[in-house]
Amino acid sequence: MALSVRDQVKYWGVAAAVFVLALWFLGDVILPFVLGGAIAYFLDPVADRLQRMGASRALAVSLITLGALLVFVLMALLVIPTLVQQTVALVDTAPQLFNKFQQVLTERFPAIVDENSTLRQSLIAVGETIRERGGEVLNSLLSSAASLLNVVLLFVIVPVVAFYLLYDWDRMVGRIDELLPRDHAPVIRRLAGEIDQTLASFIRGMGTVCLILGTYYAVALMLVGLQFGLVVGALAGLITFIPYVGALVGGALAIGLALFQFWGDWVSIGLVAAIFVAGQVAEGNFLTPKLVGSSVGLHPVWLIFALSVFGALFGFVGMLVAVPVAASIGVLARFIVAQYMDSRLYRGLSSRDE
Repeated sequence: MALSVRDQVKYWGVAAAVFVLALWFLGDVILPFVLGGAIAYFLDPVADRLQRMGASRALAVSLITLGALLVFVLMALLVIPTLVQQTVALVDTAPQLFNKFQQVLTERFPAIVDENSTLRQSLIAVGETIRERGGEVLNSLLSSAASLLNVVLLFVIVPVVAFYLLYDWDRMVGRIDELLPRDHAPVIRRLAGEIDQTLASFIRGMGTVCLILGTYYAVALMLVGLQFGLVVGALAGLITFIPYVGALVGGALAIGLALFQFWGDWVSIGLVAAIFVAGQVAEGNFLTPKLVGSSVGLHPVWLIFALSVFGALFGFVGMLVAVPVAASIGVLARFIVAQYMDSRLYRGLSSRDE
């Protein structure tokens, strides 16, 4: 005999509570496994395609691993040192940029910004805060033995976890399918398929969009000659998955830096602005419709809310799982609404006549 609705709600509620508690207490510990699982999920279609081309699962995973290792080595040798160097230089230069900004305001708007004005003192305070806090963050990341050890462990554990999860992905999915409650297995499979389609469209699609735009912004800004172009481009590409935020933050930062660096050279400033305009046009009209699609079902406001809540509650790990959880809740919400609209509670007595 099937369990009552009350018992089912109780068991599923306990499972959800265990999941939340695991995130709460084991956030830092499970970070490598969350990252490894995300990488395996992202690369599973590539492995499946190689298998359809005749390769075994082991050969497919080995080829993917070698390719990823080659990309990582190239990044470590060519990109990462420059990125770290520009980030440190940007943090160190921030107070000078603010001082120059104050001078420009003082020269052009002396009636608004004088030596003793509140705005001037605020700008000085903001510049010093960025320098102090930025220095503290960089020192904690680069000088702390514990942080370095954690980073090393992260780079060691994540690839290992991703390799084994990718190798056993189909087997794990099949095993989980065998453990599903038989009465609810068809519905769970359907919902899981919808969640997978949403995640595939968003995570894989937006991941590709972020990579393309980040590379484009970084290369284009460096070709224009912007001093911190690589950092700005990487940051803009990294947060592109949050609608409009990547372009706004990256564009404002790039144009602000261009104003300081190219003041009077309006052609260079215009080129920096045009780079982000072209990136937004390409993203809105080509990249996102082609790679993500219009039926993802993740509203921008819902996505930003999920990132804010999970980030505040569970830190960086919470932000990593925010998108999958938001997609899952969205699919479940649509399922519940469909069930409600098909019920007597919604249709009322009029359903008797149909």
